[in-house]
Order: sequence, then C-alpha cells, then structure tokens
Amino acid sequence: QVQLVESGGGLVQAGGSLRLSCKVSGNIFSIKAMGWYRQAPGKQLELVAGITSGGTTNYADSVKGRFTISRDNAKNTVYVQMNSLKPEDTAVYYCNADIQLHYGLVPEEYWGQGTQVTVSS
Repeated sequence: QVQLVESGGGLVQAGGSLRLSCKVSGNIFSIKAMGWYRQAPGKQLELVAGITSGGTTNYADSVKGRFTISRDNAKNTVYVQMNSLKPEDTAVYYCNADIQLHYGLVPEEYWGQGTQVTVSS
C-alpha cells in the first residue's frame, strides 16, 4: 500500500522558516512529478510548488523567491523549504506525487494526509 507521510508543519512567527518533508512508502516502481499544495480556510486548493523527476521546478507566484522545492530520489522524499513566511501562508499543506506502481502502468496520483502550517503576525 502506497503512503505519503508529511512532517514538519507547525506554528511559526512571520518572517520565520519551516521545512516540510514528504516520504513515499510502499512497493512502487517509480515516482514521476511531486509537489506541494495548500488549502487555507475558505479557499480553494492551490499548487505551491512542483518538481519533475528530472528536477525541473515551478512555483506559485505568491511563493517565488521564498520557497524552494527539492527531492531526494534515493529516499523517495520531497521537501519544501519555506522562508520569510507570511500570515497568508497559513494553510494545510498537502504532498502530491504521480506514482508508477509497476513498469508499463500509467502513473497514478497520490496525496498525503496534510500538515498544518500556521504563521502568526
């Protein structure tokens, strides 16, 4: 059974930093794109940052220059380093990954359970 387990959320003051991690476990063949999404209360789910298997990254305009996504393919783990945090970054952050369970199968999308990030002013 494939699981995405996030860690690293918490409460931080504005201007502070947090690093989120998401580890993929289970019997898999490969991991394609990975990413982080977030959902603030009363708002829609939005992409924060994404990274391909080759390391190409993309970011939401609101986090460019402050957040950095990375991955360790040997550990099946994706990270997001969040600096200069603002109160508007407060949200539940979800890890996402496109996972190929077996060679030749179409990758399927998997989600983590979410981790709360709260930035106080």
